[in-house]
Amino acid sequence: MANFGHNRIPQHRKMYEILRKHILQGLYPEGSLLPSENELCQLHSVTRPTVRQALSRLVSDGFIKKHQGKGSIVQSLPRGIGILSIQGTTTGIGRHNLETIPVAKPVVIHWPDDFPFELKQEEIESGCILLQRSRIVDGSPVLYEISYLPNINLPRFLQKSFVNKSLFEVLRSSYRIEVMGGYQRIRAQGAPSSIGKYLLLSEGDAILCLQRVIETNRVDFRFFSIIYCNTSEFFLEGSF
Repeated sequence: MANFGHNRIPQHRKMYEILRKHILQGLYPEGSLLPSENELCQLHSVTRPTVRQALSRLVSDGFIKKHQGKGSIVQSLPRGIGILSIQGTTTGIGRHNLETIPVAKPVVIHWPDDFPFELKQEEIESGCILLQRSRIVDGSPVLYEISYLPNINLPRFLQKSFVNKSLFEVLRSSYRIEVMGGYQRIRAQGAPSSIGKYLLLSEGDAILCLQRVIETNRVDFRFFSIIYCNTSEFFLEGSF
């Protein structure tokens, strides 16, 4: 079985994760400067190329801008719900107060008969891990997310806690699975009663449904999600 211990994570990625977390937590607010490259080298006992790799990725992910003569300046995060972005819901919501509440513990099941996407044979044979979560933003129930992950080489996934945690972050930190892009389709529909109760909507109230295929850096590993959105108080924004 593969070893997913942190000792195998490259130094530049560890640096990226630390700085990314500090930005999301508001330690470095919008418009502030990150420590200089020299300071980061000294603080974390890493080389300059390592720091530059981490900063380059922060630039490409939209967290900072590099300004000649000034340094790395933190950019503003989206004010809407960035569910359209491959960075994920937690990153997209940014400084909003987000609660993530699992509806039930993750379980291994057969793929649903009415699954909206065509599956590969190895995905069908492996079954899937079902994860259902409710997202509450600034006290308002906004998202109900159903995730389907192929049950392939995800050791101890069922034992992990997803209370106030990002699925993307768990995959990144525990399994070195990075989201690279994907495909999604969006439609408006009436809220099913089974979903509406989590979003304080009546059956038939307007709701957005996003169906997503999410590609990763792991060869032949992708996962899926169906997200129901109550946009009465928040709008969706971002790129995918």
